[in-house]
Amino acid sequence: MTRLALLADIHGNLPALEAVIADMQRFAVQQVVVAGDTVNWGPFSRETLEVVTQRRWAVVRGNNELYALDFGTVRAPAHWSSFTLPPILREQLGEEGIRLLACQPDSLSLRFPDAPPLRVVHGIPGNPWQAIFPQTAESVITTWLSSVPERAIVCAHSHIALERHTGRWQIFNPGSVGMPLDGELSASYMIIEGSETGWQLLAHRRIHYDMQPIFTAFADMQYAERGGNVARLAIEEFRSARLQVYPYYRWKQANNPHAPDSPALLDAFMRIADTRPYLLPAYHDATSQLRRD
Repeated sequence: MTRLALLADIHGNLPALEAVIADMQRFAVQQVVVAGDTVNWGPFSRETLEVVTQRRWAVVRGNNELYALDFGTVRAPAHWSSFTLPPILREQLGEEGIRLLACQPDSLSLRFPDAPPLRVVHGIPGNPWQAIFPQTAESVITTWLSSVPERAIVCAHSHIALERHTGRWQIFNPGSVGMPLDGELSASYMIIEGSETGWQLLAHRRIHYDMQPIFTAFADMQYAERGGNVARLAIEEFRSARLQVYPYYRWKQANNPHAPDSPALLDAFMRIADTRPYLLPAYHDATSQLRRD
């Protein structure tokens, strides 16, 4: 049998990653697979990339790796020009880190002698910004995966763990190591085991760890001051394990579309009692439906 640890959405959170590494020792894992977004948002992007690279884990790029690679180039969409976090990320990574990301694949097909092939992507094939949610219609997923010959898929991006059978596919999302968005302040990852008969979820792990080093690092690097409203909201996502940036921009578009980002505008948003009208339905009181091990 082949036993894998599935990680995703580490987001520059080194304390969470270290806690997961310590926890996975009990499972005799043969290989670690990382489904993208190793970097960005958190204060330790260079360090988390170094861990993944030095340990020779199988890894794909997520949308946050593309921010580092494409920001300031002709590949970047026009609206990225106002983004404040990619310059900070590129500074964290340095030239060596950016070159490492440049050589990562966007998709992997893993083939084992004793288990079925496994496709690894960040969001869906060909689109790292689109996530599969527990509520996503089967017909939509079937369309998205129609070109995928592998019957088992590892994906991420939603930061919500799931195991789901749809059509001929078995889908694993290990949740987020570094930045869960289901309201639980703990690192999420999975252990799966494969044999000739298929893959099974052996364990879904939620690991608690000391988060204070994250906030200390944010303060030391003046992240909020340098990154403005989106950086302040990113810090709040770490504190709350709930989406903050996305509903802020939805609210801004609906109520103050021409207002520049400012502390006063952010204060107005933070006074909202209920942000659910500005959230995707999948994040309305989102919680993981998987068992805990």
